[in-house]
Amino acid sequence: MHAPRISVIMPVYNAADTVAEALESILAQSFADFECLAVDDGSTDDSADVLSAIAARDARVRVLRLPHGGIVPALNAGLAAARGSYIARMDADDYSMPERLAVQHAFLEQHPDIDMVGCRVAFGGGEDAGGYARYVDWTNALLDPDRIALERFRESPFAHPSVMFRAALIPEHGPYRDGPFPEDYELWLRWMEAGVRLAKVPQTLLRWDDPPTRLSRTDSRYGTDVFYAMKTGYLARWLAANNPFHPHISVIGAGKTSRRRALLLREHGVVIDRWIDVDPRKIGNVVDGVRVCGRDCLPAPQAGFCLAYLAGHGAADDLEAFLHSIAYVAGRDYLLAS
Repeated sequence: MHAPRISVIMPVYNAADTVAEALESILAQSFADFECLAVDDGSTDDSADVLSAIAARDARVRVLRLPHGGIVPALNAGLAAARGSYIARMDADDYSMPERLAVQHAFLEQHPDIDMVGCRVAFGGGEDAGGYARYVDWTNALLDPDRIALERFRESPFAHPSVMFRAALIPEHGPYRDGPFPEDYELWLRWMEAGVRLAKVPQTLLRWDDPPTRLSRTDSRYGTDVFYAMKTGYLARWLAANNPFHPHISVIGAGKTSRRRALLLREHGVVIDRWIDVDPRKIGNVVDGVRVCGRDCLPAPQAGFCLAYLAGHGAADDLEAFLHSIAYVAGRDYLLAS
């Protein structure tokens, strides 16, 4: 049997209302040498019937049926069954533009040093989803592999259903891991820690919808606390490998939330020398055994390392503008962690 060039993996759980449109958007791709593995994760609605009807008329659709176990077993079942040299992700409630597979496949063929490529996405959420919309704007600005690598500790730098990667990454670095964390973000962090280079094409090739049932809204694995607990281990190892002053750092941001997230690093042997803040009500205080001081306490460029935890909208951009004005370089003198 002919092995297709691309295997598209689409987990499906109770998505009868949306899966036909999502799957038809894959079948309408200009690049035709693919298979689509639709993994039915024990759906209890009409998803199985929808998938069977589409597979009956297009042999490129292969339906895998599993007892309900969640997205990670479904994804890994798809990976195990995939025959393509490239793996593309797709969700059952999103929409791929007709050129998506062609553009991403061509990029990986032309850039052998890049092992995964995403794309810009169109936000399909409602007016009440301002946080998601800002996140989409942020991730759409990250195209270059080096910038993606530097900004990876802020948020997950990819919309999961927008990516395509080389199938060889799975035997080399392992499949998705199941645990109290976002499975996609953990995979990107694990791959980048191993030196895998990830990029995006500048085209908008996916409509990324935001229904109320999206896992990132409903599943505890995507909560803020587990998000930070998981990424802190990767961040601590990055600091150990890249901070010339390890284990010492200064933390920019002395609010309660910033401190709670930064203090997780102490469990990994990181020493916080000072909190740095612009709020005069905080400056001079000692919290968690560490003094809060103003920006005048920032170390000179190449004389210390700063980690910034700033949650306010636009705060990170303002901070970076200031740090660049005093000759700080991202990755050398500072890193954004929130």
